[in-house]
Amino acid sequence: MQTFRSALVTGASSGIGEQIARVLADRDVALTLVARRGDRLEALAAELRPRVSVDVLVADLATEDGCALVEHRLADHPVDLLVNNAGVGTVGTFHQLPRQAEADEVRVNVLALLRLTHAGLQSMVAAGRGAVLNVGSLAGDQPLRGSATYAATKSFVTTFTESVAAELKGTGVTATVVKPGFTYTDINADGAPDPTSLMGRLWMQADYVARTAVDAAAKGQLICVPGAQWKVVNGLVQTLPRVVTRAVTGRMPAI
Repeated sequence: MQTFRSALVTGASSGIGEQIARVLADRDVALTLVARRGDRLEALAAELRPRVSVDVLVADLATEDGCALVEHRLADHPVDLLVNNAGVGTVGTFHQLPRQAEADEVRVNVLALLRLTHAGLQSMVAAGRGAVLNVGSLAGDQPLRGSATYAATKSFVTTFTESVAAELKGTGVTATVVKPGFTYTDINADGAPDPTSLMGRLWMQADYVARTAVDAAAKGQLICVPGAQWKVVNGLVQTLPRVVTRAVTGRMPAI
């Protein structure tokens, strides 16, 4: 079990990233919070600062300058825990969606995660301790109509994390991928079901996902699927033949 002293969290202005920052603050972890929305970061930082040291870094990870800024921060101020939470999702039929938005989704969900992981691991491996926590999704284990790019990027997150974790064995550094199912966040607030409804009971709160993910990273656990209901779904998806998964998801309405 690792004890973290410092962490950098991307996508910290809302949702799971914001809740991970709160969980870490409760555990006396010094924070660097990264997101595009500086006003929300500053508000969160002001709330957490009485408890822990908090730095704010405003960066758009869809851009070269944004990624470079965070890479330099990781080089100059190494952390024990890197949380790659920043992510975006587009919805619609792929060929009808604007190409630039799809490309930016890959830049944030894939390229930024790859670059920051590479930057963060330099100091961690040299120190012989640390952890990377990548936020994936159960969507990455299956093809999804209406979310083709999102599902593909989250598939990368899982496979990339598994591969890097294997390479890190014996270094004292670990890599964890958390794969949440449906979770109440700002991104899906408009389409989320009533929490008291039957479907709503399947959804998870972001603070629960955050606690589960941080605990998994501290333990060096490779795969983390929060929620008993989603562990069952994950088990089914992992065991079903791919042709069956495609047949099922292909009949589902686009999200």
